[in-house]
Amino acid sequence: MMEKSLNERYAMFDENYKVIVEKIAYAALRSGREPKEITLLAATKTVPVPLINHAISRGLTCLGENKVQEFLNKYDQLDRDHCDLQFIGRLQTNKVKYLVDKVSCIQSVGSVKLAAEISRQCEKNSRNMDVLVEVNIGRELSKGGVDPDGLLEFIDEIRQLPGLRVKGLMAIPPICSDSKELLRYFSGMEQYYVDIAGKTMDNVSMACLSMGMSSDFSEAIQCGATMVRIGSSLFGERVYQ
Repeated sequence: MMEKSLNERYAMFDENYKVIVEKIAYAALRSGREPKEITLLAATKTVPVPLINHAISRGLTCLGENKVQEFLNKYDQLDRDHCDLQFIGRLQTNKVKYLVDKVSCIQSVGSVKLAAEISRQCEKNSRNMDVLVEVNIGRELSKGGVDPDGLLEFIDEIRQLPGLRVKGLMAIPPICSDSKELLRYFSGMEQYYVDIAGKTMDNVSMACLSMGMSSDFSEAIQCGATMVRIGSSLFGERVYQ
C-alpha cells in the first residue's frame, strides 16, 4: 500500500475529527455530562508536524507525545500558541530535564523515583508541574504504573514533593476480549478517582481521569473519563520510519 500524501491525510483527519467529536459528545450525554466536560487529547506519536498543525488549525486544543526525542524534534515547529502539550508515554528519569519547561502535564507518573526527579527539575527551573498518577489497573508486569492496592499511599507520598501538583489519574487497561471485562477495569478506575476526590489531601485535586483510546474511548467516557487519548482513529494507522 502506498503511503498517503499530506493532502490526503489532511482530508482524512478532517473527516475523522468530525466523527470522533460527535462520538465523544454522544458518549458524554449518555453518561449524564456535557460534551465540553471531556477533553480530547490527540496522541501524536509518529504523526508529522504539518499534519499536527493542520489538526490544531481545525480546533484540536490538546496533544500528547510518547517519546521524548520525537517530541523534542517536533517542538519548535508546533503551533504551541493554540495547543496544550502534554507527555503521555513511559518516562525515564534522565529525560525529565528535557520536558519540565515544555509540557503542562506529565501523565505517566508511576514511581516515587520519577516523581522525585520531576520535583528536582521543577525546583531547578523554578516552576510547577501538573502530574497524573498512572495506575496499573490490570496489575500487568509488562506495564508501568502504581499497583491499585498502594495507590493512596503513593499519592500521599508524592503530594509532598515541591513543584508537583497531583491533578488526577491515568490508566491503560489490559486488552480485553469482551466489553464487560473492559468496563470492569474502567469502573474500577472511576471508583479510585471518586474515592480519592472525596478525601482532603493538600496538593491533590482529582481534576482529570485520563483513560480510553481509539478502540475504547466511548466505554471510558461511560465510566467517568474526563480525558480520552486518541491517535490512530484521528490520524490513521501509524507510519513508522
